[in-house]
Amino acid sequence: MKRPNILFVMTDDHTPREMSSYGNPILHTPNLDRVGNEGTRFNNCFSTNALCAPARGTVLTGCFSHVHGIRGNSERADAIENLDPNVPTFPELLRAAGYKTALFGKYHIRQDPRGFDTWCIHPGQGVYFDPTYIDNGKEVVKEGYATDITTDMALEFLKGLDGEQPFCLVYQFKAPHRPFTPAPRHAHLFEDIEIPQPETYRDDFATRKIAALAEDMKFDISLAPDYDDIPEGLSDEEKKDWIYQRFMKDRYRTIYGVDENLGRVLDYLDETDQADDTLVIYTSDHGYFLGDYGWYDKRFMYEPSIRIPLVVRYPNGGISGNVTDALVMNVDFAPTILDFAGVEIPEGVQGESLRPLLQGTEPDDWRRSVYYAYFEDSWVLHGKGAEAMSEPSFQYFTPHRIGPHRGVRTDRYKLIEYYAEGDYWELFDLQEDPNELRNVYEDAAYADLVMDLKAELRRLQVRYGDLEEDSR
Repeated sequence: MKRPNILFVMTDDHTPREMSSYGNPILHTPNLDRVGNEGTRFNNCFSTNALCAPARGTVLTGCFSHVHGIRGNSERADAIENLDPNVPTFPELLRAAGYKTALFGKYHIRQDPRGFDTWCIHPGQGVYFDPTYIDNGKEVVKEGYATDITTDMALEFLKGLDGEQPFCLVYQFKAPHRPFTPAPRHAHLFEDIEIPQPETYRDDFATRKIAALAEDMKFDISLAPDYDDIPEGLSDEEKKDWIYQRFMKDRYRTIYGVDENLGRVLDYLDETDQADDTLVIYTSDHGYFLGDYGWYDKRFMYEPSIRIPLVVRYPNGGISGNVTDALVMNVDFAPTILDFAGVEIPEGVQGESLRPLLQGTEPDDWRRSVYYAYFEDSWVLHGKGAEAMSEPSFQYFTPHRIGPHRGVRTDRYKLIEYYAEGDYWELFDLQEDPNELRNVYEDAAYADLVMDLKAELRRLQVRYGDLEEDSR
């Protein structure tokens, strides 16, 4: 069988709720939707560490953060957040197997990309207009809008191929990372629409002590400086609501630009008769709080933060019209790509190939739980270590006041261990409490379940080799 081309597309901070195929009634994403509609849509895909650089390291390697080496986002010169050169990436393996490889757009890993014949990436987060790129090691400024420019480079690469050699194109957008700056042609979209507020918009954090301290993730506290045109005379609540509407509309506008540009690439594959032979994967590095709990950003192991979109299309690979609720993780992407390409999956890869799920069959032994581990690099700088904290201090400082934590999620329950805060845990019954408002960890009715989930969490720690504690 002919080896498939690989088109791996990733955005930054995008949530499943921001695609019409996942149920958004306002933001229409026909090109993102067509990938899933003509292939497979995953309803339960999760990021294993909801932060940009760690998630991207996991996507490239099929390994968790503690294995590939990137635990946080630090870009300091003395940082230890390096992608381990001894852990292979899927582009390296594909290139060694004869694929032509390329990377364009956002990368957000401190070291130069590995395994690409050509690459042109944003330094760090990048900017939306007239962005600087690093083009195979040389810094250049490209005029225009970043989402368009990244697509132009992707198409230029595709048009330069000879048609004989299979390709792997890693095509990654800055959007919709804040601060959101839409293209001028999209600046007035959604002007006459009121974006609904999430049910948890005015959460009081009654049972979640750590979450209650994340003050600088709140719209009305952190985001007001981003806008110099907030109307005068608004009450605090009115100001929060105004910021929310502006925030969401600008964000939707940048996502519309992503969908529009992805359509250009999908159309090119159709026009050149390559669509049937191309494995197309669309996802994001992690989710995002969109006013949930009154917040923006990510990091916490709550659903809006860890849940990511995943749609996959490959007509000649037996993928068509599937929707699956199976529990999958971004650690699964690399082995899936290698499996379809006929490349041996390294022994150290920790994810599983999604091929059977993509082809409509869930194996009897498919996982029944997913593992999450958030570290944050400031643990190395400021952490005291769990042993020194016999009682929760609730004074740990990290970006957005979110300390290291880990957890396990099944199809119904989620247990979170805040191991840097002493013996503090959260348990949520996602069937009864899908918004994760009621921590039932101390509820006697759940005592047996707590024991079972703790055992499962420790089992996953052992399975994935995440056994360190104070060295974090």
